[in-house]
Amino acid sequence: MIELEGVPELVDPVMVAAFEGWNDAGDAASAAVAHLDKEWKGEVFAALDAEDYYDFQVNRPTVWLDDGVRKITWPTTRLSVVRVGGDKPRDLVLVRGIEPSMRWRSFCNEILGFAHELGVELVVIMGALLGDTPHTRPVPVSGVTSDPDLARTMALEETKYEGPTGIVGILQEACTHAGVPAVSLWAAVPHYVSQPPNPKATLALLNRLEDLIGLRIPLGELTEDARAWQLGVDQLAAEDNEVAEYVQSLEEARDTAELPEASGEAIAREFERYLRRRDGGPGQGGTHATDGEGAAYLRDAPGDRTRPPKPKPTQRPDQGAEGEGDGGGDSSGPPGSPGDSPDDSPDD
Repeated sequence: MIELEGVPELVDPVMVAAFEGWNDAGDAASAAVAHLDKEWKGEVFAALDAEDYYDFQVNRPTVWLDDGVRKITWPTTRLSVVRVGGDKPRDLVLVRGIEPSMRWRSFCNEILGFAHELGVELVVIMGALLGDTPHTRPVPVSGVTSDPDLARTMALEETKYEGPTGIVGILQEACTHAGVPAVSLWAAVPHYVSQPPNPKATLALLNRLEDLIGLRIPLGELTEDARAWQLGVDQLAAEDNEVAEYVQSLEEARDTAELPEASGEAIAREFERYLRRRDGGPGQGGTHATDGEGAAYLRDAPGDRTRPPKPKPTQRPDQGAEGEGDGGGDSSGPPGSPGDSPDDSPDD
C-alpha cells in the first residue's frame, strides 16, 4: 500500500530518476539527481523497503554514530519532492537509489505507483555509459524513448537496442507498458578516465534535462568543478605520451564525425538556453553553463584526481554495452546504456 500523507498537490510534476551501479558510469547520473535535490532542497517523502530489493552482501548497510548512539543506514531508493517556483512553476519528483539486486518488476511497479498517485506527467531516467569519447570535447548526451509518438514530439531517438539491460531499461519499458511517457538521457563518459566523480558529464545531463523540461536549473559550483576536472585530466594525459596520442586520435575521430553536421541543432539548443537564462525563469539562481557545445569550457585550477589508466584502444571495457544515439563512437560501458546497435547504443 502506497501512502502519500503530507505530500502537497504538485504542479505539472516530472519524475527524474537515477540509480547507482551498472547504469551510472562515473556516478554522473546519480550525482545529477543529487544536485537537483541539494539545490532545490528536496523533501524525502518515501523510501522503498530495503529488504524487498537489495542483497546486503552486494550493497552493504553502513553503521554510524549519532551522539554516541550507533545507527544503521540501509541501502535503498528514496523519493523526494522539489518545488520549483517562478513564472511557470513545475514540481519534480526525484528518485535516487541503488540499482536493485532482485524483484525488478515489483520495484518498477512500486515506482510507477508513486508516479500515478502524484499525477506525474513525464518520467525522465538518467544514466551514463563508458564510451570512446575524448574528455576535451562536449559530453555526448543521447535522449531516447520507446514511444514513437514521444520520439516525434520531443525530437528524441526511438530506441532500437537489443541485448542485456539494467534497471534504467527495465523502468523505461515498464513506463511504456503502463502508458506513462518516459525518456532516458544517457551521457557518454570517457572510458580511460571512468572513475567518479565526473562533474562534466553531470553538467551535460543537467543541461539536457533543462532543455527537455523547460526549467532553469541552478548549477552552483558544478561549472567550476567541471573546469577543474578537465584541467586535471589534461595534466595527467600530458604526462603520458601514449595517453596523449590516444586522446588526440579520439578528438580527430569525433571532429571528423561532427563536421558535416554543422551542428545546427546544437546551435538552436544553445540559443534557446541563452534566451531562457537571459529572461529568467523557473528555478533561477546560481551559475549556469552550457554542456560544452561550441563553448570554451574547462580551464581552471586542477582538482585532486587519481591517474587515469593507460587506454588500450583495441581492448575496450564492457564490450557490447547498451547505448543509443551520439554516445561518442563505439560505446563501451555499463550495459543498459544508449545506441542503435549493441556496439554503440544506450538502452532507452
